[in-house]
Amino acid sequence: MRSIYRLGTRGSPLALTQAHMVKRALEAAHGWPETMVEIVTVKTSGDRIQDRALAEVGGKALWTKELDLALEERRIDFAVHSMKDVETIRPEHIVIAAMLPRADVRDRLIGAESIAAIREGGKVGTSSPRRSAQMLRLRPDLEIVLFRGNVDTRLSRLHLGEADATLLAAAGLDRLGRHEIGAPVPVETMLPAPAQGAVGIEARADDAEMLGLLAAIDDADTSLCVRAERALLARLGATCRSPVAALAVRAEGGLHLRAQILSPDGRESEEGEAVIAAPEDAAALAVQLLERASPALRAEFEG
Repeated sequence: MRSIYRLGTRGSPLALTQAHMVKRALEAAHGWPETMVEIVTVKTSGDRIQDRALAEVGGKALWTKELDLALEERRIDFAVHSMKDVETIRPEHIVIAAMLPRADVRDRLIGAESIAAIREGGKVGTSSPRRSAQMLRLRPDLEIVLFRGNVDTRLSRLHLGEADATLLAAAGLDRLGRHEIGAPVPVETMLPAPAQGAVGIEARADDAEMLGLLAAIDDADTSLCVRAERALLARLGATCRSPVAALAVRAEGGLHLRAQILSPDGRESEEGEAVIAAPEDAAALAVQLLERASPALRAEFEG
């Protein structure tokens, strides 16, 4: 047993909050003192580059590659991520070892009481292809403007009048104690991003001790559901440019999985659902969506 375990994280307020959640969970599970886990802040490319969409500057790897390198170089022993920001295909030598219990999966709309209440021709700030496509499908009159940065940065830009409304994950707002901000958007209106609301912990595949310790804090239901959503992404061939939504929940007989793929302008959409026995069975729903999609919509996927 090591004298200290180093947990790598991004330095945003939300990332640090999630790192402390992991730290507390390990301390509770193993009876550790507060000194056993050291939080190590790693600045990522995604934190440095704020003026362009992720798809233009390297995709979701902007959130993970520096933490991956820190793991490889053994500067940290494990890393915490918002699972929706983790690429579908990960390096073989790094494994998703555990997930904390999933929080609220919904988006919250800030700046208007409802999507219908946004003014005609209004601006919505977001950097998410999924949110952009879903909003344009619901309200083709809206204009999408690029919003990136942490929660306070986006809220500040909204308050400065750069947009009429924005969307943020309810889970992140709740973890920051911002329960009063925004109106939750029902999942029936906007299906969330795959893995939204889930916090994941990664470690080196060859670090048996760390993997064993992390197994004690893994929430089985969250892991099953998120792995199903990620299996759907993998079969779709989705990239960070691909507007896709998915949500799996435990159900009688296995997992109830719902999914949606859209064109970037929201004009085309295919939706489907299935009850699956295991996460890997999510691929069948992905195949169905692609088979029903037009050639143009299919081209947004199968990357």
